[in-house]
Amino acid sequence: MTGSGVEFHTGPRRVSGLPWVSVTDAQNHSCDRDDAQATPQPTTPQVVAGVAPKGWVDHPAGLEFEYLGIADNPPVRTEYNECWAHQREVHAEVSSHQRPSTVIYVEHDPVYTAGRRTRPEAYPFDGTPVVPVDRGGEITWHGPGQLVGYPIVFLQRGIGVVDYVRRVEESVIRLVAEYGLKAGRVPGRTGVWFPSDGVGPERKVCAIGIRVSRQTAMHGFALNIDPDTAGFDNIIPCGISDADVTSMGRELRRLHGPDAEVPSMLEVADRLEPILTEMMSFQPYEMSPDIPRRGHPAFLHPVS
Repeated sequence: MTGSGVEFHTGPRRVSGLPWVSVTDAQNHSCDRDDAQATPQPTTPQVVAGVAPKGWVDHPAGLEFEYLGIADNPPVRTEYNECWAHQREVHAEVSSHQRPSTVIYVEHDPVYTAGRRTRPEAYPFDGTPVVPVDRGGEITWHGPGQLVGYPIVFLQRGIGVVDYVRRVEESVIRLVAEYGLKAGRVPGRTGVWFPSDGVGPERKVCAIGIRVSRQTAMHGFALNIDPDTAGFDNIIPCGISDADVTSMGRELRRLHGPDAEVPSMLEVADRLEPILTEMMSFQPYEMSPDIPRRGHPAFLHPVS
């Protein structure tokens, strides 16, 4: 790796059972749009009577997890470009079937990253530098208090990009539900959301932006656990101007009051691990419903 010479503290590497599990061409995906009526569940090809679908290849079983710095004592944040270089190394190994699919967990130093769809007007209002990246989606902020997950996942032929994204969303929806938080999807928009309360807009707790190359996904999700969300105030997050950004901490305090207990980043990462493992097995599952759409004074969404 090159750059600032940040040392990677990989922590434990764990493997969970996962049957060999695509997208054929290099693609970028974020799919934020407002013309959908409901979020459909993609169909996932399956092994039937021991026979794999045509075009499936032998890929190492299991899903590995790397904890870069967040499991250290004290935790260590990772500079974005150093982690991006590490992602590319892991991607090369996963896409060539030299290692199982791998999820990289990390907490970044403060940084803005801009996907290929980012419009100039969405950039930081004060001219703060931005790292252009090769994922889908637009601009976002990473920083302390935010768990970033980079699932480097090989997608067997016939497993679509949207199917993969829906499963990442489902993992986070089920995770926050374990803390009593009811989140879901917004039709036509990527990520995990809380509904409008009739006064303020819908609130995104988890952003997703990926790239698929050589049938292998990279980049991933950013889950706000309890960051200072002021970093989002300097941009139009994900290019969406009619919504807000929230965090697990903020939603827990809305629900239980200012003294609500907020889980640590390591706890959240650990609890998310078995859920991601299940979803990345690409077995059938019941998809969570979309959030209700409620009208409110400034942002009028139809009631579904």
